[in-house]
Amino acid sequence: MNIDEKPREKLLKRGVKSLSNSELIAILIRIGNKNDNAITLSSKLLKNTSNGIRGLREMSIEEMCGFEGIGVSKATIIKAAIELGERISDYRPNKYKISNPWDVYLYYMEELRYLKKEVFKVILLNTKNEIITDINVSIGTLNSSIVHPREVFVDAIKKSANSVILMHNHPSGDPFPSAEDINITKRLKKSGDIIGIEVLDHIIIGDGIYYSLKEKGDF
Repeated sequence: MNIDEKPREKLLKRGVKSLSNSELIAILIRIGNKNDNAITLSSKLLKNTSNGIRGLREMSIEEMCGFEGIGVSKATIIKAAIELGERISDYRPNKYKISNPWDVYLYYMEELRYLKKEVFKVILLNTKNEIITDINVSIGTLNSSIVHPREVFVDAIKKSANSVILMHNHPSGDPFPSAEDINITKRLKKSGDIIGIEVLDHIIIGDGIYYSLKEKGDF
């Protein structure tokens, strides 16, 4: 391989964005095995995941070590790199102001997009629309008996929230709301109006996309 095409040299010369997924992993594992160089070995690893580069997140260290040339040391380096990326994505400032649904999406996307079960959250906001905290109300398929106004508003009252945003994820990746999603939203909005805590929106997080019921006029 031409020295300028080696991953490390290519990164230094052209920048990290110029590298393929296989080349990025090759930098981590450094060397391959007796039959494959680091890039080829990395390509084989990616081809055998459930979902390309994203599949590495789900692979165990034992599964990675099943590839000739990848031992515990290389597998732990890959896992550590993935975790660092996730922690960077999850970084949140102390005071985060919500001005529109996109702000919610950016703040919570990485936390919710890969979950295997539906998680219903309530985001509590102060008078400046800054996040006070968020509360997990339910885990699992949503229905009106589980997502009860009592559970949704109890912490909002305790923490003197000015308003709330409802939010949950769809593990399928498609954020389009079900009839039950819309019914729950309308019910909770009415409850909030009575209590004096406005429900600003209900945002559903999919895989790289969101759906705002307020933007779409669903409540």
